[in-house]
Amino acid sequence: MMTASYYKTSRRVAWPGPAKIALICLVPTLWLGLDGYAAGPAQPVPEPLRVARVWSGHPVGFSLLTRSNHQYAAFYDENRQMTLASRQLADKTWTLTRLPERVGWDSHNYVTMAMDSAGHLHLSGNMHGNPLVYFRSGKSLDATSLERVPSMVGAEEQRTTYPVFMNGPEGRLVFSYRSGSSGNGNQFYNVYDTKAQGWRRLLDQPLLDGAGQKSAYLHGPTPGPDGWLHLCWVWRETPDCETSHQVCYARSRDWIHWETSAGQPLKLPITFESGEAVDPVPSHGGVINGNVTLGFDAQRRPIVSYHKFDAQGFTQVYNARLENGQWRIRQVTDWKYRWDFKGRGSIEFEIRVGGVRLQADGSLTQQLSNRQYGSKTLRLDPATLAPLESVAVKPDIPSKVDKIESSFPGMKVTRRAGMGDRSPQGHQYWLRWETLPSNRDQARTGPPPPPSWLTVWEIAPGS
Repeated sequence: MMTASYYKTSRRVAWPGPAKIALICLVPTLWLGLDGYAAGPAQPVPEPLRVARVWSGHPVGFSLLTRSNHQYAAFYDENRQMTLASRQLADKTWTLTRLPERVGWDSHNYVTMAMDSAGHLHLSGNMHGNPLVYFRSGKSLDATSLERVPSMVGAEEQRTTYPVFMNGPEGRLVFSYRSGSSGNGNQFYNVYDTKAQGWRRLLDQPLLDGAGQKSAYLHGPTPGPDGWLHLCWVWRETPDCETSHQVCYARSRDWIHWETSAGQPLKLPITFESGEAVDPVPSHGGVINGNVTLGFDAQRRPIVSYHKFDAQGFTQVYNARLENGQWRIRQVTDWKYRWDFKGRGSIEFEIRVGGVRLQADGSLTQQLSNRQYGSKTLRLDPATLAPLESVAVKPDIPSKVDKIESSFPGMKVTRRAGMGDRSPQGHQYWLRWETLPSNRDQARTGPPPPPSWLTVWEIAPGS
């Protein structure tokens, strides 16, 4: 049942003119894959639309959603308060609805949202081992009617992390989260009943269970071109990121029944002992959550990409493809570089691994980034997955928006692709702001940087 016993304000704001703000390279903890390398004709780039000034002392994820000619941006404002901005697309002003949550220094505490089939908004965030934080709108398309909902199903909601809204079976809204902690966590899935306006468990037990000794870090479930849902993950033994290990895989037709790549049913919950290992990388072996990704080739076979240490102790990228019921693992890079990550808290990623992408001409590409070697997009041999050449890629973000506005030392740009609908012209919406890099989730000394502007960009393909 909803409650209104909290402080909430709504007000309309309008800015006198377009913001003169630009975009640069990604924050290292953010990866945006580029799916194509054919450059189209250049298109004019509209000026960005200012939303509000936001907290910039550390990066923490914001969210942008466009549906039914309405747009919503969820973020932490300049006072660190969780805020939802809303507007109609034809309107250049925003209504700001402030919610009773404030973010600290933890970069895990992002805010995310979704809309159900009845047009009601759902928002969750500011959780890293904390009680569930969840809001739902009482009126369709109306962000100002958001109210706190104290629980979804009432169980396993006291130590929640990584909230994710997904489009589930039969188009129903699914909510996933981890209950527990790093090294001791279970992955739960809830499904929403639009008519009853309530949640229930999608599965009667966790999908993945660390048995009090581990926790799983997931990529997916991802709908594949073969009609299956594909899921890959690594296990971690402790909050120390270097204890990540064992790249795993499972698939499902219906979200309920899961199996191995060979079609063997998996009894739920999936555990370390029962799950299928794609590559049994040991703890301290150079694999890390956040860099295990999924792609597909022209034969619709899944390809799991990740990195680990080679025999000489250097970090290399590997692609594992399911071929004739077996995982064939190929080394992609030959770097003389070791990313020796360790410790707790949010870290700056020195390497980023993109998933293998099938292009319109049947070729395969993969985008990689390395602090020492830079960023490149490789064309892969479809038969062997061996790298053939580096290819030029048209950036998602044009050079016009390639400049930091802040003069505060060390500031970087964070951006997120919008969810939901594109613009009426078919353009992609982007959310953009500036922050200092992550600081292992610890408070910084000295004065924080001034708040930065959160802006929405509308970018045409080929800009």
